[in-house]
Amino acid sequence: MVSLLSVWVLVGLFYYLNQYTRRQYFTVWTAAWLFYALWLTLCLTAPEARVGSLMFMFKQWCIAISAVFLLWGSLAFLGLPVRQRLFGLFMAFLMVWTFVSPWVLSSAAQVQMPVFFLLGSGSLFAASCFYRLRKKMPYVGAGMLSLGFVLWGVYLGTYPVSLMDSNLRSAGFFAAAVLQLFIAVSMIVLVLEEVRYRTEQMRAEMEAVRSEKQELQVKILSAESQCRSLYDQVRLTEGVQKAYDELRRTQSGVVRQERLRALGQMASGIAHDVNNALSPISAYTDLLLLAVPEMPESARRYIKTIQRCGEDIAHIVSRMREFYRPQVETESLSKANVNAVIEETIELTRPRWRDLAQRQGLLIQVQCEQAPNLPELLCDPRDLREALTNLIFNAVDALPQGGRITLVTDSFSRPDPEHEWAALPHLQIQVRDNGIGMDEQTRQHCLEPFFSTKAQRGGTGLGLAMVYGMMRRHEGSIDIESAPGAGTCVRLSFPLREKNMPAAKAAPEPSPSNRSFKLLCVDDEPELRELLHDCLGGFQHDVTLASSAMEGLQLFQAARQQNQPFQAIITDLGMPGMDGRQLAHSIKTESPNTPVIMMTGWGSMMKADGEHTADVDALLGKPVRLMELNNLLQQLCH
Repeated sequence: MVSLLSVWVLVGLFYYLNQYTRRQYFTVWTAAWLFYALWLTLCLTAPEARVGSLMFMFKQWCIAISAVFLLWGSLAFLGLPVRQRLFGLFMAFLMVWTFVSPWVLSSAAQVQMPVFFLLGSGSLFAASCFYRLRKKMPYVGAGMLSLGFVLWGVYLGTYPVSLMDSNLRSAGFFAAAVLQLFIAVSMIVLVLEEVRYRTEQMRAEMEAVRSEKQELQVKILSAESQCRSLYDQVRLTEGVQKAYDELRRTQSGVVRQERLRALGQMASGIAHDVNNALSPISAYTDLLLLAVPEMPESARRYIKTIQRCGEDIAHIVSRMREFYRPQVETESLSKANVNAVIEETIELTRPRWRDLAQRQGLLIQVQCEQAPNLPELLCDPRDLREALTNLIFNAVDALPQGGRITLVTDSFSRPDPEHEWAALPHLQIQVRDNGIGMDEQTRQHCLEPFFSTKAQRGGTGLGLAMVYGMMRRHEGSIDIESAPGAGTCVRLSFPLREKNMPAAKAAPEPSPSNRSFKLLCVDDEPELRELLHDCLGGFQHDVTLASSAMEGLQLFQAARQQNQPFQAIITDLGMPGMDGRQLAHSIKTESPNTPVIMMTGWGSMMKADGEHTADVDALLGKPVRLMELNNLLQQLCH
């Protein structure tokens, strides 16, 4: 009776907890203790039920269901993933055993022993689960439940033995009542500890959320302040987006200019080496044509072809710097009618865009939209004509199926960067086509030298680079708009400034006489020394060679001591040890009237850059022409 009363206390307690928490394991535990209470009630009403009777089997089923539900609830509380079908099979096994075993076994202890042994084993398993929970979490209730289920498993396992003695049976029921209350208290303690632990977790999470909320509020206030500041800036400053776009375009232009400058330096080095390599070709072809007048006509034609090819190579090399070379004051500028230059360019390119296109079955039209009364442009008409030719040829290449090319001229004004309060007039030329266009990556790189999308058709990648160089020399700007399938528009904008045009210097008249001189030629390359000896010897000059600047200086000093000075010095610029500048300075220090001619592969570039070399009377670029060198000697030597 005491055990039954304690069980009903447990039922009421778990019913209350189930109503309060709405958790599944409290429902299962409540059902377990209800079946256990029913078993105790049956034990009170029919304590000596016959083995095999319906009352005996019903009592066995109640205790079996109670033990299975108790194990099920414990595993559900621990969150162990066990299928409910296994509990159903376990329960079915116990019920079948209770029904079948009385037909095989005659003793009640033998019938009940396997059932209560399995129930005790389940309780011990539940105890081990609660023990593992105690190892993971700081729950005192888990340790109490582990101990309670161990004792409960021992009680269930020994219950069939206690039936043999009435005193043991009474003591077992009393121990069961105590264990039931102990398990109930332990479960209450565990539930309260779990609630407290989860409450602390929720409090910590709420505190973390509160901290994040405060940080977010601070960020929102900061963002609002920044937005307000930006709004004030936008409200007080008009055209912020325009200024940003202009800054981005300027940055892109600076990056492109630095890239072109680096490529220009590389091109200068290549030009120097190519000019040195061309010098023997150019000089020896001149020498052959002068020294062998009775040469067969076929051989003369061959040599002239070699000479012309060498001149073409030299011209190409000289143009390699055009894409970055700045305008020099010595270049001749004149006022030109831009509309007239455009018409001349169209006529010059007509064989390409009309005749050749017609032979290929294409129709290409070139139209002009010229603004009337257009102001004249101070420029180099040859540069402008060449730039427009390159743009028209590029437009023709962009029309593989034919199409239309339009050249538009106009004038406009934009703020003067030097005087912000003033407007600077500009003249603009647009070259449009409705061809295949360019993607963004190609458009970004199309002005770079040696970048070409027509390599298989013989493109060199220098056309647009030449146009860019011409615009830089004229202090203008170039803008390209293009998209795949939408055609291309190239805008050339020139500032209309008044400049003093330098007077063209008259070319020096060659001396009619052909005097012979004693010359000292200094060069570190053996091929060029032999070239100077052979070519200048052809003009009856007495040529002495030196392989270095130091050797040349020693020969010069020795000749002066012997009263047989050299009448002119021809020297290279770049040499190991002492270079050409230092040699010229030493010679001029000892003999200021001795002419010094510097002949270098950098010659044309140094002239274009306006670079002045002290102590040098004349600067010649390689490849040098023999007649030019001889005429220069006739002028400088006295």
